[in-house]
Amino acid sequence: MKTIARAIRSALTALSALILLSTAAEALQAGQMVGGPDRGPEEGNGPYDRLIIRGATVIDGTGAPPIGPMDIVIEGNRIVDIVGVGVPHRPISEERRPGLTVEGNPDATVYEIDASGMYVLPGFVDLHLHTGGVPKAPEAEYTYKLWMSHGITTGRGVGFGPYDWTIEEKARSAANETVAPRMWAYPFTGAGGEGWDRRIDTPEDARAWVRYVKETGGDGLKLGAHRPEIMEALLDEAAQLGLGSTAHLNQMGVAQMNAIDAARIGLGTVTHFYGLFESLYKDHDVQPWPPEMNYNDEQHRFGQVPMQWNLIHERGSPEWNAFLEELLSYDVTLDPTMTAYQASWDVDDQMYAPWHENYTLPTLWEFYEANREDHGSYYFDWTTWEEVAWRDFLEVWHDLLNDYKNMGGRVTASSDAGYIYNLMGFSTIQEMELLQHAGFHPLEVIRAATMHAAETLFKPTGRPIEFGVVRAGLLADLVIVEENPIRNLKVLYGTGARRLNDETGEVDTVGGILYTIKDGIVYDAKQLLADVAEMVEEQKRARTTATDNEDR
Repeated sequence: MKTIARAIRSALTALSALILLSTAAEALQAGQMVGGPDRGPEEGNGPYDRLIIRGATVIDGTGAPPIGPMDIVIEGNRIVDIVGVGVPHRPISEERRPGLTVEGNPDATVYEIDASGMYVLPGFVDLHLHTGGVPKAPEAEYTYKLWMSHGITTGRGVGFGPYDWTIEEKARSAANETVAPRMWAYPFTGAGGEGWDRRIDTPEDARAWVRYVKETGGDGLKLGAHRPEIMEALLDEAAQLGLGSTAHLNQMGVAQMNAIDAARIGLGTVTHFYGLFESLYKDHDVQPWPPEMNYNDEQHRFGQVPMQWNLIHERGSPEWNAFLEELLSYDVTLDPTMTAYQASWDVDDQMYAPWHENYTLPTLWEFYEANREDHGSYYFDWTTWEEVAWRDFLEVWHDLLNDYKNMGGRVTASSDAGYIYNLMGFSTIQEMELLQHAGFHPLEVIRAATMHAAETLFKPTGRPIEFGVVRAGLLADLVIVEENPIRNLKVLYGTGARRLNDETGEVDTVGGILYTIKDGIVYDAKQLLADVAEMVEEQKRARTTATDNEDR
């Protein structure tokens, strides 16, 4: 592929100029991903025997309104108490405040954060993550820090990367040996590492693979639209073993396995939009593809998606309502990842998003740009016609998601970034904005990104959630932000939000997450993002040096 060749050539040229190769360049040469480095002594403080976040306004993730001022008490990696310490616009009630002293432990490590005027939320849970990989983002540190700087403390990898590598990184994250969200591994059907080389051609093959995933430490399955007997075997075996499931019901298989077909045999999550519209066709059983359609031409593949917008039963019709009610009866989660397609209805806007200049690696940018080889780089001749069709499709998609949420269904906020001009971390916040565009109140948006995503992960296990809500007894996975995200979700972006300062007449940048707390370890989110910016600059400098050497 041209992109790989360009990246390898740049790395080799840098080597010939006696420049020390970074681990990213080494990964490019070897065709391998680089795991997150060991967590440095300055990366994250804690966990502490007692950590108190003082005077915060809490948005707990359940949909309840903000409440404050509150003191949040954390011991080790768990929240142990949340204490009201007064009312707004009045002095704090000092007698109500919990103390830092740990009874019976005079040597206890203690710390407090003054969060007066700030907001505390649960750590965000993104259910559709990929780490990147060669050639676009070969160092996991880059992606991990983009996620953590945007408050993502848990992610479902579908998959994160090669399976053996994922299981190793999952263990390192669980032990907090590296700066990364906690990782739930959902390998794609048939994926495996050492000890697995079996094709999935029969139901028994399918069951054997599910058992392999369970035995090797996987948490669930990322499925396609497999033929019914394979899909049924995969989902039945997963249910018996307590594994979760999510499916991209792709266009090559959706004619025989749409969303309602999959829900009826036990699918847990429908990701993207595939299978939803196909379940609601009015005068067709399969999409009426144009004669020139070729799935391997990605402009055909993605350009035909929105052409379904007027093929389905109308909103509010008996068929529309019956479909959503049946999905709800099976407790299916909808994980739309709208942000993954945002460029489809405004490619220029997504290309020139304000974070690309400082936070997008040159190798990732090369991957994004239109070409025939890289997945999602399909803007070969993208026109206003496609964008208008996608906007029509988006409107119907919004209605479907909002109606399902209003019926009591779970809709989550996930990103599928690293493709189509979508940058990791930033795209999760974009997805939250898109849910508000769809009609969700910001409290419903935050619930989608926290409690509902956590419930989706824990439901197959039979265990109650351990994160996703600011609640005593749960893990101390939290986000602290100085601005009010209910007023403006844009303050969650690492680049912040722009606001006119009427006193100075200047436009200020406000917001950006201040601290991300995972397992009681306090990370400076702005420093994590600064680390990403430095990684981008390092790659730019190396490529400039390589180009200079080529010109000599």
